[in-house]
Formats: sequence, C-alpha cells, structure tokens
Amino acid sequence: MVIDTLENLEKYVSLNPLFKDVVDFIKSNKLDFIETGKHQIKGADLFVNIQMANGRTKEKAVLETHKKMIDIQIPLSGPETFGYTPLCDLPEAEYNEEKDITKYTGEADTYVTCKPGEFAIFFPQDGHAPCISDEDVIKKAIFKVLA
Repeated sequence: MVIDTLENLEKYVSLNPLFKDVVDFIKSNKLDFIETGKHQIKGADLFVNIQMANGRTKEKAVLETHKKMIDIQIPLSGPETFGYTPLCDLPEAEYNEEKDITKYTGEADTYVTCKPGEFAIFFPQDGHAPCISDEDVIKKAIFKVLA
C-alpha cells in the first residue's frame, strides 16, 4: 500500500509500466469533470472508474483484494478513509475471477484517510476497505492497473 499526494504520483512510475499512463491521464484530464462510469485508457489493462459511492462506516465497509489488478484510488469530493489489512493476515475466502475480487468479513486492522489531492495504491497483497466516509455520497476515481 502507498499513500501520498498526487503531485508525487510520478515518483512511483517505476513500480509498474502502466503507472506512467495514469500520470499522463491525470495531467491531461481534470478528474473532477469526467463523467461517472468506466473510461478505457489502455483496454482491459488500464482504465478508470469515476464513481459516486455511498459512504460507509468502518463496521459496514467490506475488505477486498484483487489478484489481477492494482487499485489507485483518489477521493475527489471529500476525505475518504480506507481500511487496510495485509492479505497474509486475512482468512481464506472465495475469489470471484470474473470480477477479480475476493471479499472478507470483519473490520480492517488499520485505517488511513486520504483527502482530495491524495491517493492510495492497493496492490494484490493489500486488503482494503474503501468508501469509509461521514458523507452520504462521495465522488472518487479508481484507476485499475494490470498488476
């Protein structure tokens, strides 16, 4: 897991060859003004979902992992808290290959909050519980990057 500001995102391009495309996309587009929905950048290997998500409590947030994709999550409308538990500390759970997601019960071990202008990167080994917020609805960008 990585937490940082968007101005530093370029420092992480060595972690994945597609991260440079994410940086270029953000530089060329104002995320706040992109329509909600899925936007292809490099086919199935790289796309962004602009979402209006319901805010949840820590108790209602669901821990998840992805085997094929890396998430770069960016809150747009206000702060968003993410739960975090390393995959190695999570119990066995059923993987949905079509949706590339495994969901887990229980609360996360650790919580971190990102404000607009910040991001969180979740790798396949990072269990994360997104959308924790006091707001009823939050706008966010989720870049899905082939791991």
